[in-house]
Amino acid sequence: MKNKKLRALLYLTILLLIVFILLNMFSTYLSIKNSVQKSVANQNLVAARSIADSMDIEAYQRFLNNQVKNRDYVDIKAYLEDAREKIGALYVYTIMIDNPEVSKAMITGFSKDHKGDFPIGGACTVPPEQVKQGYEGKSFITGILEDPEYGEYLTVGVPMKNQDGDIIGFLGIDVSAEDINAINGKVLKSSIAILVYNGGFVIMLLVTFFVIQKWYQKELTREVGDTEDTYQSEFQSLIASVRSLRHDFSNHIQVIHGLLKLEENAKALEYLTGLSKEVHSIESMKLDVSHPGLSVLLETKRLSAQNYNIDIEIDVSPESFNRVKTTDLIKLLSNVIDNAIEATIELPEQERRMNIACKADDEKYTFMVTNSGPMISELDLEKIFASGFSTKKAQKGKVRGQGLFIVKDLVNRYDGEIHVQSSEKETAVTMIIPVNGKLG
Repeated sequence: MKNKKLRALLYLTILLLIVFILLNMFSTYLSIKNSVQKSVANQNLVAARSIADSMDIEAYQRFLNNQVKNRDYVDIKAYLEDAREKIGALYVYTIMIDNPEVSKAMITGFSKDHKGDFPIGGACTVPPEQVKQGYEGKSFITGILEDPEYGEYLTVGVPMKNQDGDIIGFLGIDVSAEDINAINGKVLKSSIAILVYNGGFVIMLLVTFFVIQKWYQKELTREVGDTEDTYQSEFQSLIASVRSLRHDFSNHIQVIHGLLKLEENAKALEYLTGLSKEVHSIESMKLDVSHPGLSVLLETKRLSAQNYNIDIEIDVSPESFNRVKTTDLIKLLSNVIDNAIEATIELPEQERRMNIACKADDEKYTFMVTNSGPMISELDLEKIFASGFSTKKAQKGKVRGQGLFIVKDLVNRYDGEIHVQSSEKETAVTMIIPVNGKLG
């Protein structure tokens, strides 16, 4: 049984090796092909600029004013044909672009063997995307174009400008696909060593397949470390909350002591009555959560919210939420709740409100955190999950813009969804995790 597994593993490794080598060679071929095409196009852009700069622009403007085969047409055509022969291009010609969709060939330089001529103002094969670039005054490069009459070629175009700097047309060059393929073949022959090296590199990568077990052990150790770090972080948050409560308690004692010392008994009683109501409200908010990690997290965050005088409500279903790992569950809610607290404390105390809901049914878990606070603009909502983006002010020594990025990544791992809605009254973050499979 063990030998069969080893044999299957060996066959799988060999198959993967062959597939990866073929994929690597194919990707290298495509990379070389694209590089050659781009290099040829850029070289012809330089040539086109040189030809356009040396052209008799005044004669071309006279031709544009009277678009017939006159003396100016003949002289410019001869100049273009001479330029075409020197650079070895398929065609060199002038182009008019007076709309963002269709270009027109005005004067075309053919080879001496070419029979016939291209009509003045005839439609070009330049695609609309490049025509639009030209219409905006930019140089352009097409991909390989297929023309049933003129064959396969690549086109480049550069603006032609008069003495005032106004664009009066474009100088176009068509490069034969055969010439590009010939250069590509030469480059491929000289790149065989690179392909062999890449194949060897892939083999070296696949050797790592045999040490996956060791990697898995390291990954498991890292997961344990992450879990410990997460709990340590929340424990430190709990300690900070307790310290804050102790500090508040000390302040309350000092206030009461001062009032009694001033014999302001009525005010002291009124102050104690307010504290009594606050303590009673805290004691009445007992959480009935079956998930231990979630229970600790919510208690910690509730204490933190109360330290900032935030009116907080928590509603949790009697569900274990075991579809989500405890560490991931804590990361999901902790980041979102922390963001909500930070946003809420920007408001006056009487306007600070938060609601945390953790619901479960047969199909999904729904976690929703709602808070009062500044409205998030539509523009910011589009970037809210980007790494490094934050709606909060930068603070020295504090990393911003990672919380919701981490949350989004975790939600995606569980094939879930996350939505952020914001209005002038409140902001709500909703996370939905499917219990089995993907959301319907």
